[in-house]
Amino acid sequence: MPAMQADGKPGLRVGVLGAGSWGTALAAASARAHPTVLWARNPAFADQLARGRENTHYLPGIPLPAALRVTGDLDRLLAHLHGPDAEALVVLAVPMAGLDAACHAVAAGLARHGLAQASVVWACKGIDAVTGRLPHEIAADHFGALPGVSTGVLSGPSFAREVAQGLPVALTVASADPVLRDRVVCALHGGAIRVYGSDDVVGVEVGGALKNVIAIACGIGDGLSMGTNARAALITRGLAEISRLGVALGARAETFTGLTGLGDLILTATGDLSRNRQVGLAIGRGRPLDAILGDMTQVAEGVRCAPAVLALARRHGIDMPITEAVCAVLFDRVPPQEAVSRLLARDPRFEGGDR
Repeated sequence: MPAMQADGKPGLRVGVLGAGSWGTALAAASARAHPTVLWARNPAFADQLARGRENTHYLPGIPLPAALRVTGDLDRLLAHLHGPDAEALVVLAVPMAGLDAACHAVAAGLARHGLAQASVVWACKGIDAVTGRLPHEIAADHFGALPGVSTGVLSGPSFAREVAQGLPVALTVASADPVLRDRVVCALHGGAIRVYGSDDVVGVEVGGALKNVIAIACGIGDGLSMGTNARAALITRGLAEISRLGVALGARAETFTGLTGLGDLILTATGDLSRNRQVGLAIGRGRPLDAILGDMTQVAEGVRCAPAVLALARRHGIDMPITEAVCAVLFDRVPPQEAVSRLLARDPRFEGGDR
């Protein structure tokens, strides 16, 4: 594992793309031990962060570490990754919709700057709404031509505000490359943050994406005052849906009982900071989807990826009734109570497997 250097000596250098809540929280955590630069797409916003030392838009009231540098220039971030014997880690903390463009820009920049041995990890959770691709499939299109660049995913049950406040959290980094896993552990593990390793990239990505859809369902149930029994049933049967599709896509079943499966699902389906749960709550209480999304300042990924999840399930012959009900409510104007009635009217099943 690379040495944990924070004083400018050779060691790990970290660049984080995306100055939303999660990118800012990750960059702040890394900057406490390693030279770290945070990139914001809007140069004016980057300048505001650099001068004010606080992300007042996404994480108000939480000061940024003095060591964290902020820029709106991607080339400055990439130049920062250079250094004698430096080991480069790039964290893509952008929304799922922005991942393709971020991968393209970073791949071109790494080649331009001669950073042939960098590690790139993404922290978004979702499935491409248009193509149905998982994040690693998008990344492969851009980094596949750079054989020295390793890639992976960082996920787990985590609200950015709590991480930025220094509250305990456990995350998982998944990659086929142990060097990348070691670099992410080196960058973030310590203090209140624990980072576990995995090589099941598909399982970690599927768990992170699909829990958002199930969280919307749980929010709808809570908005309809269906009770905690119903919420427990939705979480449990939702996890079964997630596992079925994940295994069909090549994931390992045990991944879904870990942090990026059950752990992330419980957090997102029950936590008040969950944007996807809040969408469901508002729908269950009668608000239209357009109005809900119009009031939000951050993305609820479950809304974007739910149709892609359902299409993927149908392509693989996987039964996902809760996901189907969520899509019916979100996009087919089916009243929430009617969608619930349809779920309750399904024939009895044998719990376990697909029987």
